[in-house]
Amino acid sequence: MPIAEVIDSARNQGRTVLTEIESKQILAEAGIPVAVAQLAKTADEAAKFAENAGFPAVLKIVSPEITHKSDIGGVKVGLDSADEVKKAFDEIVAAAKKAEPKARIEGVAVQKMAPAGTEVIVGMSKDPQFGPVLMFGLGGIFVEVLKDVAFRIVPLEARDARQMVREIKGFPVLEGIRGQPAADLAALEGLILKLSEFVEAHPEIEELDLNPVFAYADGVIAVDARIVIS
Repeated sequence: MPIAEVIDSARNQGRTVLTEIESKQILAEAGIPVAVAQLAKTADEAAKFAENAGFPAVLKIVSPEITHKSDIGGVKVGLDSADEVKKAFDEIVAAAKKAEPKARIEGVAVQKMAPAGTEVIVGMSKDPQFGPVLMFGLGGIFVEVLKDVAFRIVPLEARDARQMVREIKGFPVLEGIRGQPAADLAALEGLILKLSEFVEAHPEIEELDLNPVFAYADGVIAVDARIVIS
């Protein structure tokens, strides 16, 4: 679905926060590598989507009112069969209804579980003075505890993306330490540049989070995505 259509549809419903599925749809359309998810309305549908995508599967609640999905039991990972997926679907929906009785539940997002890689986070927020600012850092505990991140004002050039990746203190992790494979730095830089282009082309995007992005020895993939529009 074209990017403008997805954004218009959310606006027509009076929403500023896109669902994970909508966020990934428009990112994929912009050429950004994401783990694409499908929206299942029933347990049987979830099982069918998981079989098509391949196991292990990940399921996540889809609701405009629920942003911190894992906090309320709205995420299940490592599901290895259709039966496990069906059971997880029912458990996720029940947990969401219990935690947020008034939330509108659209269904459950189904995707193939991406193999673990080095976790990084890439995001964008708007500064009142400078406009869109891109952020890059290592994911997980690094971003929460160490606040080890780099920032650049959009639009970025190739040189900016290269510097961003290299100026975080955790850069040795990306180079590969203690037998860990080195991350594909060119793919990371490419992702940052694509994101800069995307944000510049769509000023209606107020906030954007790709967290986590898995960096592999060959390529990168955004596993979760969140977009806020004006």
